[in-house]
Amino acid sequence: MSVPGFDNPLPLFRVKLPDGQERVMAEARRIGIIATMVDPKAPGEEARVNIKDRQRVREFRLATENYTDVFGKFAFARFLWNTVFITVIATLITVLINAMAAFALSKYKFAGQKWVFLLIISTLMIPPTIILVPNFLVVAELGLLNSLWGVIWPAVATPTGVFLLRQYMLTIPDELLDAARMDHASEWRIFWRIVLPLAAPAIAVLTIFSVMWRWNDFLWPLIVLSKTENFTLQLALNAFQGELTTEWHYLLAMTVITLLPITLVFAFLQKHITTGIASSGVK
Repeated sequence: MSVPGFDNPLPLFRVKLPDGQERVMAEARRIGIIATMVDPKAPGEEARVNIKDRQRVREFRLATENYTDVFGKFAFARFLWNTVFITVIATLITVLINAMAAFALSKYKFAGQKWVFLLIISTLMIPPTIILVPNFLVVAELGLLNSLWGVIWPAVATPTGVFLLRQYMLTIPDELLDAARMDHASEWRIFWRIVLPLAAPAIAVLTIFSVMWRWNDFLWPLIVLSKTENFTLQLALNAFQGELTTEWHYLLAMTVITLLPITLVFAFLQKHITTGIASSGVK
């Protein structure tokens, strides 16, 4: 509460005075267990009370300054842009690469087709932590350390996405593709104009998963990125936790803002999850 004569707002307490009266007063200063309290209506009146004889007045309000100050005091906009860039670009590349692999495995017949598919699926049994060091060495050799592209490229092809899209594309009739070939449509045109639109529910599911993976990714960006200007939101949230003090109001405000985009994506695309996953199991 703003009190005349004091530059900063003072916290309010319900104080029990030595004469037995109870009054709402503001804390001017505190030394040990003794607090100097002032009457907000008459700041000249002071009273010294034990901190056990007071109870803080709780006030419920929307602390909008926690959100506005974040953009002014910290490079929050930069962290947000880094995260959005990684999420959007990685999701687009992931969907494209996985869709092309699934199209080849579901609609083309070649020697070793099943073995290639089993090899891709078998990579799901490899824990991600085992390939962290090889991935880091490859990224370092390519000069992608401290680069957003170093976060994007190592995981653009996912066995989960290939499996999901391949199972769904098996439900697309081959007669549609044969009819398009008879009309002299190229393979790329068949993939782009026929297969992708028909596989939209499965692509929506993969998009949701990819956005969640990229947006919430912490370990790999922590390894690749060491410059503050390249941090994602997850790294920035971790950096707010200092050794001695933590500004919880800013940290929690950033957490809320961080959760909003992923919540909106899930809310708008959730209707495709059940359809996409259920249809992917039908051959």
